[in-house]
Amino acid sequence: MIVEGDWERDGAVCVRGAFSPELVELATEAIESNLADLSPLAKRASAADDGAFVEDFRNWDRIQPLERFIRTSPGASIAGQLTGSEHIRFYHDHVLVKEPGTRQATPWHQDQPYYNVAGTQNASMWFPVDPVDRSSTLEFIAGSHKGPWYMPRAFLDDQAKWFPEGSLAELPDFSADPDRYRVIGWELEPGDAVFFNMVIVHGSGGVSGPHRRRVLSLRFLGDDMVFAPRPWVTSPPFPGLEDELTAGGPLDHPLFPVVWTRPETTG
Repeated sequence: MIVEGDWERDGAVCVRGAFSPELVELATEAIESNLADLSPLAKRASAADDGAFVEDFRNWDRIQPLERFIRTSPGASIAGQLTGSEHIRFYHDHVLVKEPGTRQATPWHQDQPYYNVAGTQNASMWFPVDPVDRSSTLEFIAGSHKGPWYMPRAFLDDQAKWFPEGSLAELPDFSADPDRYRVIGWELEPGDAVFFNMVIVHGSGGVSGPHRRRVLSLRFLGDDMVFAPRPWVTSPPFPGLEDELTAGGPLDHPLFPVVWTRPETTG
């Protein structure tokens, strides 16, 4: 396993070769099973005349290959090591599939403003089961995980459906000051994964080549992550959770199982 990048400085790293061909096959089975049986949370994130960009969320407890991958792959342990946590909870799964010829880019955004959690010890894993070239990969604004939060908007219509208009800063024009805003990203092969903090600004291009871009993204929560209920529907939604958890309290709930604990060391 080779780690490229600096987690503390950049907020994102590429982990090479940590996942075996068998795990790549298991993730592929999980993605295809999800596509064959989309949940009510699934959505098309591209226009009707533009290829197909399909997303779905929160299917781990009904798609068996997906749960097996979450519990048996090294993703949670890598998240634990990166975040310095003693325990890692699983937050949610996110399948993202861009078919060949899909022009729709994923615009610059942060993830945590869409979520109902707070804290800094977290890691998202972006795991493609197809080769991803540099033009189609996930890119990051290095260091932006240190803040601030920017206004989250819907990708297709640019609407502020979460925080009220004007309550957060708008995204800067990162391209206007490349010396200040360093863009990082990696060409990837099956078996590689990218890990990133939930506050880092990231986005990706379309898929211009002949290959699909099938990605399984998993979200992991470390020691300081707590429940942060919102007065609006989060993405993904967790209806009724505010009746079962305490604001600012631990995410001790069957929806968020502990999937890794740091091994005890002996003298």
